[in-house]
Parts: sequence; C-alpha cells; structure tokens
Amino acid sequence: MRFFPVWALCLFFISGSWLPAAAQRINPYHLEVGTMGSSDQTPFWLRANQYGTVPLQAPAIRLNAGIYADYRKVDSTNARRFADWGYGVNVIGNGGATSQLLLPEAYVKGRLGAFEVYAGRRRELVGLVDTLLTTGAYAWSGNALPIPKVQIGLPVFTPIPFTKGVLSVMGAFAHGWFENSDRLIKGSYLHQKYVYGRLGKPTWPFRLYAGFNHNVIWAGSAAPGVLNPAVAVNGQLPSSLRYYPAVILGTRGTSQDQVVTSFEDNRIGNHLGSIDIAADVTIGSWNAFVYRQFVYDDGSLFYGTNLDDGLNGLRIKNMKQPTGAAFFLRQLTIEYLFTGSQGGDVFVIEDSKRRGRDNYFNHSQFVDGWTYFGRTIGTPFLTPQLEVKSSLPDYGVGIANNRVSAYHLGVSALLLNKIDLSTRLSISQNAGTYARPYVPIPQQFSGIVTASVPLNWLGGVAINGSVALDAGGLLPRSVGGYLGIRKTGLLGHKAVSSADEVR
Repeated sequence: MRFFPVWALCLFFISGSWLPAAAQRINPYHLEVGTMGSSDQTPFWLRANQYGTVPLQAPAIRLNAGIYADYRKVDSTNARRFADWGYGVNVIGNGGATSQLLLPEAYVKGRLGAFEVYAGRRRELVGLVDTLLTTGAYAWSGNALPIPKVQIGLPVFTPIPFTKGVLSVMGAFAHGWFENSDRLIKGSYLHQKYVYGRLGKPTWPFRLYAGFNHNVIWAGSAAPGVLNPAVAVNGQLPSSLRYYPAVILGTRGTSQDQVVTSFEDNRIGNHLGSIDIAADVTIGSWNAFVYRQFVYDDGSLFYGTNLDDGLNGLRIKNMKQPTGAAFFLRQLTIEYLFTGSQGGDVFVIEDSKRRGRDNYFNHSQFVDGWTYFGRTIGTPFLTPQLEVKSSLPDYGVGIANNRVSAYHLGVSALLLNKIDLSTRLSISQNAGTYARPYVPIPQQFSGIVTASVPLNWLGGVAINGSVALDAGGLLPRSVGGYLGIRKTGLLGHKAVSSADEVR
C-alpha cells in the first residue's frame, strides 16, 4: 500500500514460538430463515445496528446464510500461524414490501505476524464501547451496511516490544468507497484510521484504555445546481491523489487549484470521529468496563466548547459460568448519549468560544450526510429524514435530528439454564438541528425483547424471536416482531505439517 501508517512501520510484533504442529482451519457457518412483521415502520431496535440489513418496511420472509474461514490455530493451544489467510461471506435476502438481496460481508483477509490486511466488506464496530448491548459507537456503530474498503492494521491489542505486555496497541488504516446510487454526491471516498492503547496486562484486574478514530468522506461530484458555487466549483470536489495527505492529516487545502474554493481551503472533506477513554476492573467474578467517547465534527472539541457532548457507558459482566439457576444475569449495560451542545448555537470563526453549530453528521458539501445507503454510519440515534415521522418538518436529505439526549439500558440473561434472553430499552429527547429545530421537542421510547431457545432438531438449531415497540413523537408508532430458526455449525479439515510457522 502506498500510504502506510508511520506508526505501523515503527512496530514489529511477533509473539509465540516456532513449533512443529498440526494446524486446523475451522469454517463456521450459519443458515437462518425467518419472518418479520410490524404495524407500521419496522421498530427501531429491530433494525438499528443490524448493519443495514433490515429495511424500514418489515420483510415478510428473511433468509440469512454465511460461511467464514478464520485463521488456523494449533491443536491444544491458542497459537496461530505466523502467516495465514481467511475469508467471510454473508448473504441476506429480504422478501415482501421491500425486496433486497444484500451482501453485508464479503472479504478476504491475510495476516503476517500481528498485522492483518483485508479487502471487501466486513462487519466492524470502531471505538472503546461495549459490543453486545450498546447503542453503538458514536462514529462507526454497525448501523449501516459495511463500506467496502482495503484496510491494514493490528486487529487486536498487541504488546509493544520490551514492555513485557504492560503496554499494548491496536489500530488500522483504511481506504473505502461510498455508493453512487441514490446519492447526490457521487464518487466519494472514505479515509479511516484509528489507534487505541492499553495500559495493563490482560491478566491484571485493572486496565486503562485511550485512543481515537478519524473518519473522512472526501472527493466526488454533484449534478449542476446541487451544491452552492461557494462550496464547490461546478459541482466538482477535490478528488485527486494530491489532496490525500491533507485528508489524512486534516490540514488545509490549497486555493491555488481551480477546484478548491475557500471552503476547502479550511479542510478537504468532512472529518469526524471520537476521542475515547475507558477503564475496566475485575472484582471477583464480575468485570466492569466504563467508557467515554468525546465527539468531534468541527473545531468545537479542540476549543473545548462541546465537552458536554459524547457517549458515556458502563458495562457490568458476569464472568461466572451459568449455575443452573432459574435466572442467571450475564451482562448489564447502561449508556447515556448527549449531542445537544455542538459548541452552542452561534458560529463565529474568529471567536474560539463561539465556534458552535457543529451540525453533527451533516456537511455543506456532502449533503447526503454521514450515511451509507440511507442509514446513519454512526450512532443510530442521529436520525436521517427518511426515518422520522412524516408529520415532522421535511428538510430533505441528510440527518434531520442530531441534537439528542438518550438514556439506554441493555440486559442479557439466561433463563431456566436454557433460554438466552436480552432486552434493550431506550428513552430519548430529540431537538432536530440548530438550523431546523423540532418544536416542541419530541420524546421517544424504543424497546425490544429477544429470546433464543436451543432445540435438538436437525442436529441442533435455535428458535429466535423478538418483539419490539416504538412509541413517541419522533418515529412512527409501531409494534413489530421477528420469528426465525437458525442452524449453526463448523466445517473443518486438518492440514498437518512438520514445520508450520505459528504465532
């Protein structure tokens, strides 16, 4: 890759040993068929953070099939080959009011030591956040279809040499492509990078984490009349390779180029992300993980004027094995998301204390907003126009509601030592945007209860069911549900070698 992250060049991580061993490739697969229905628009928690695979109009039938090849492990150990490859394919079909054939995952990946490169679409969640019951990481939540990209990095926390495992790092550097269909700005690219560090060994009872993610949509063009001449010359946005360093570093453009306006002279592309801090502590059989994501979408975080905004979370996880009790609590997640400040209601570029109106996930050039195929890429609580009630003001494309205060509770438990049960309950206040506020401010409740029951049919399947409800002033009032049967399994084979390289 021509543009390789400097921090990656400075690290060479090879752990483990060179051992003669038998390596086995395991191919997990799943097959699922189900049906979904709703009284109106598909309820929020039936579709949010489902990687864009559940449409706004509930499908009458839903088919889901996937097969994966992970990196091979050495028998009786967790060691992996020094060099290896894998892949993943997931196909989903929705039939009914909205018929779709989707490919949320289709990728190939390879590893060399601790480094990994992959190309294609892959489900990811970026940020220091709970991954099971969260509302979603602020900038990259799993709410939209995965964006196709090429990525290189360290996919898991990897010890820095000579620190004896006390300091570890993970991160990635990626280039991706936005869709052209149903988008006003076509031909846009994604630049993404993230770096996170950990202080503390995995065996320690207390660890600290910190890092950031940086996401940029840049390049592309619009049809005549879509963009104001002040923000784009003849609808053309800076798209050539010469602007890539400015995209990566977030530096200013150069007005010497005929396609660069004074707008790009400030920044090339739309830059957004979060700066994250977290800590986890293990006490007895319980682990607590607390995290905070500070958000940025303009200069307000740099000037300290939007420090109220961000995602706050606490995850409490039971490390015990199920005891056979009628009710066994696995996990509890509590989150609070606030995006109502945005640096204040006034934007004066010359006054650092009045650099407000950040207008999260919206942009004067990239008018489709921080979306992919119509779905918000970041937290689903920042709502596109397409999802809100038709009785609310219609402001066209982009994010209609980005000033949000949301409380969220997630619970995972095991009932009767057999039934996996989870619930997500969220209450939010939604003020629209500074430029186009909702008056009065709509309140919204969204909730879901999901159960999975294992059965001994067909060598072992699970019956999955969900019931969800939306009630309030932001989204259409709706009750919906899902019922499906899922088969999972492993396909594997052994490849024996007398001198395999393992990690």
